[in-house]
Amino acid sequence: MALNIFEALRESHERQRELCKQLVETSGDTPERHDLFEQLKTELMAHELGEERHFYIPLMAHDAGVDLSRHAISEHHELDEMVESLEDADPATPTWLPLAKKLAEKVEHHLKEEEHKFFQMAGKLLTEKQKTQLAKEYLATYEEAKTTTA
Repeated sequence: MALNIFEALRESHERQRELCKQLVETSGDTPERHDLFEQLKTELMAHELGEERHFYIPLMAHDAGVDLSRHAISEHHELDEMVESLEDADPATPTWLPLAKKLAEKVEHHLKEEEHKFFQMAGKLLTEKQKTQLAKEYLATYEEAKTTTA
């Protein structure tokens, strides 16, 4: 059976959760911290790109999906800014981990909101055919973005 858009997005959500969890458990300026941060950054970027193109833009075609989509895209922008702050911070300093924890909390808030509010609304707005087609398109964009930014 083909994945639907919700299942495809949830797979990335789980990866994001796991990377956030591992990242905030690191300490000091270590290769592990750098590697996990790069993985998270790539995951977030690829997910956002695919999700905005193949989930939020199609939802904006429906009046009921406009506000939710705008809110989610705005949160993506906030996450991008938090990632940039972490990139600018020195991982060896005591200020880095609190920034990483703030990012992890924001990611978790965003994912919960998507899964508990946005998915329900989208489930009512999208047809079954759209849900499977959007999953294919999302995964293609997601995979391409992961390879071009890694």
